[in-house]
Amino acid sequence: MTTPSFRFYNPVKIISGDNALDSLGYELKQLGAKRPLIITDQGVAEAGLIALVYEALAGTEIPDDVLYDRVPADSSPQVVDQAAGVFREHDCDCIVSVGGGSVIDTAKAVNIVVTEGADSLAEMKGVKLRKHMRPFIVIPTTSGTGSEVTYAAMIMNAEKKQKLLFASYLLFPNTAILDPRMTVSMPPLVTAATAMDAMTHAIEACICKPRNPFSNAHSIEAIKLISNYLPKVLKNPDDREARFYLANAACLAGAAFSNSGVGLVHALGHALGGVCQVPHGAAMNLMLPCGLEFNLPAVDKIIGELLLPLVGPERYVETPAGGRPQKTIAILREIQNELYKSAKLPRTLTEAGVKKEAFDEIARKAVKDPALIFNPLSVGYEDALDILNKAYN
Repeated sequence: MTTPSFRFYNPVKIISGDNALDSLGYELKQLGAKRPLIITDQGVAEAGLIALVYEALAGTEIPDDVLYDRVPADSSPQVVDQAAGVFREHDCDCIVSVGGGSVIDTAKAVNIVVTEGADSLAEMKGVKLRKHMRPFIVIPTTSGTGSEVTYAAMIMNAEKKQKLLFASYLLFPNTAILDPRMTVSMPPLVTAATAMDAMTHAIEACICKPRNPFSNAHSIEAIKLISNYLPKVLKNPDDREARFYLANAACLAGAAFSNSGVGLVHALGHALGGVCQVPHGAAMNLMLPCGLEFNLPAVDKIIGELLLPLVGPERYVETPAGGRPQKTIAILREIQNELYKSAKLPRTLTEAGVKKEAFDEIARKAVKDPALIFNPLSVGYEDALDILNKAYN
């Protein structure tokens, strides 16, 4: 018997809990940083969350006057270049990212440009990174992407209707600060969508080829936390304890998939976002059951075991072993229905506004997505079309 081998790596320091943000000034000083560029978006700024960042820096002798708050829902190379220009203009030496996935990925890309001394992000496409990045702290305001503990950045290229991927261990942030105050203002739809993004990260990390005991441990705990605490948050958005656990679940799932990869669901989701501008979390939610059904022949036993963290031990043991894979998928469809009722999160491509005329382009982009490298089964164009049709209504 050959002992399987694997790698698990995550160097990010994680500070989590009520008022965790108060440690921001100390953490910057520990990194030797003196002048941060704060990167965020208008929604975060208008929600008053940047004011909490300013409060955390008050009295620390670290200035807070350099702010770039124009990151859109899907960032772009042009936005990255603008933010990098602000970094240089004000002689900044570090980056503090305050936001969701788009903001965090923008900050990572800005770090590439300023560290490598590039004139634009376009110059860095396909370039292997070799320099250590500038000090970088991430403060998530959503509980979904897990980007605070991943080594990749996705930036939208609107002209080609696809997302550009930058990946390197050098892109890991130095520190992630998880403070439930930063997520409590998320509306129900965003809360549900980002949580299902994290759920998909965790589930795909369990079934993809590079899965391993360490990533599985992170994933299983993430699935359990989301299953337990997402309904509580949607019932009471001000429940900071539940927000705390959702934030940790997203972080756990991020650490898992950054080591185990993601697969078919993400490949289709990336294509849906690029072609039809379907928000990533919504795409994950509606494609997840169909993606698992496609992969059943290869990983049915693993999918069946995911029933335990989804529903708990009592319902798990009540389900015969042979019926657990299909039950797992059925439970995910039940979750879809509940999230549609409580947050209007789309369950189908029809509800997401996707037209069948777009299927050809979506399928062609999906089968070229690098996420499919790790999928349990190979996926062809006709397979992608069939899955899209099943997810249509």
